[in-house]
Amino acid sequence: MSDLPRKAVTRTAKLAALPLGFAGRATWGLGKRIGGRSAEIVGRELQQRTAEQLFKVLGELKGGAMKFGQALSVFESALPEEIAGPYRAALTKLQEAAPPMPTSTVHSVLAERLGEDWRELFEEFEDKPAAAASIGQVHRAVWHDGREVAVKVQYPGAGQALLSDLSQLSRFARLLGPLIPGMDIKPLITELRDRVSEELDYALEAQAQQAHAEEFAGDPDVAVPAVVHQCDQVLVTEWMEGVPLSEVIADGTDEQRDRAGQLLARFLFSGPTRTGLLHADPHPGNFRLLAGDSPDGPAEEWRLGVLDFGTVDRLPEGLPPTIGTSLRMTLDGEADAVYQLLCEEGFVKESIELDPDAVLEYLLPIIEPAQVDEFTFTRSWMRHQAARVGDPRSPAYQLGKRLNLPPAYLLIHRVTLSTIGVLCQLGATVRLRDELEAWMPGFVTEEEPAGPDVTDISTVSGTDIAAAISEETVEETTA
Repeated sequence: MSDLPRKAVTRTAKLAALPLGFAGRATWGLGKRIGGRSAEIVGRELQQRTAEQLFKVLGELKGGAMKFGQALSVFESALPEEIAGPYRAALTKLQEAAPPMPTSTVHSVLAERLGEDWRELFEEFEDKPAAAASIGQVHRAVWHDGREVAVKVQYPGAGQALLSDLSQLSRFARLLGPLIPGMDIKPLITELRDRVSEELDYALEAQAQQAHAEEFAGDPDVAVPAVVHQCDQVLVTEWMEGVPLSEVIADGTDEQRDRAGQLLARFLFSGPTRTGLLHADPHPGNFRLLAGDSPDGPAEEWRLGVLDFGTVDRLPEGLPPTIGTSLRMTLDGEADAVYQLLCEEGFVKESIELDPDAVLEYLLPIIEPAQVDEFTFTRSWMRHQAARVGDPRSPAYQLGKRLNLPPAYLLIHRVTLSTIGVLCQLGATVRLRDELEAWMPGFVTEEEPAGPDVTDISTVSGTDIAAAISEETVEETTA
């Protein structure tokens, strides 16, 4: 039997305990204050207890609950420090690990999906998981040809649990809102729910990862592990060493932070142009910083390792030129032209009329990192922006409420915000404008040389890619 709680009653009860727990601890805090302890001390203890319960419940449930926690973790840099401190450690844990499923369950899944003789495919297989995520966990192993591999095994019942969690969490969205003040939680949960079917399909994930692995093979800046084998609920890829980005955030040197930040921005903007895909799950647990030939070598030799392609946005034409064009015109102060373009693309509904100059004033602070040759992303800058657009009393908040985000831009918008959140966690100094000029369609006006051909792999079925990988594996085995 799986350790993933699947019964709706059990999971609902655990999730319901979150807001009830918040209320209970608030009562506990009031009692402590009546007893003479200061509000500041009680507040810190209250937040710490809440963070601990948040991690415990979301981590145990895995599924959509844990994915929700991971999504929140990249926004912690927008929180006021007195709130962010107690939550940061608990939320960051969700980027790297969760309670593992029993070894017997792992073996059962492998036997069912790879065959009873599954051990013959491996020279070695470590039962203890190397990492755990929202719908599966990863085991380190050695493939039959000697390659070190990562074996991703999906939790039994993960699909049902994922949908159930997100449905329940949407009911509690108002109560969970205080975790991220100024942020509307419900649309985040709705969008996560819309993506779960793709993430559960390891054939689609293998397709997206292999496309990236082939495109970035030999790249001096980005490394993606190749797919070795894929079948239902099991994905085998090459193993990747490296320092998790969460460790760079916690203890990295300035050089590591800056290099990681630069490469993260480069991957974000170059990926869609080079592959027709946007990696849509940019939390720190999905990235590694890889040393060059020597661990003590120059920072310019470090590469960014990228993992987990379960969630991607398929953009066969690359990022929409509208984004680059509107960025450039905003930087040039062309208020009327920017406003006209936003209206044409549906960012301003026909029934709404806004002041173009006010729209420009709203956008300029957000794109401040693109106004200068290099910009240092900080939590304080992120908090300032979050407060500016999230305070109901501010003009920016009122204007923002009247803008509209077209569905085609929803995932791009979330990925961009999440990436900026990670850059602020890193405290990285990044030459963002260089990446925009190199990769963002429409950002520069002069004619640019044509980039590499991009195959529309959204037309390739998951079955096709699974068959191709399996055929390659059979050929290797025969050889």
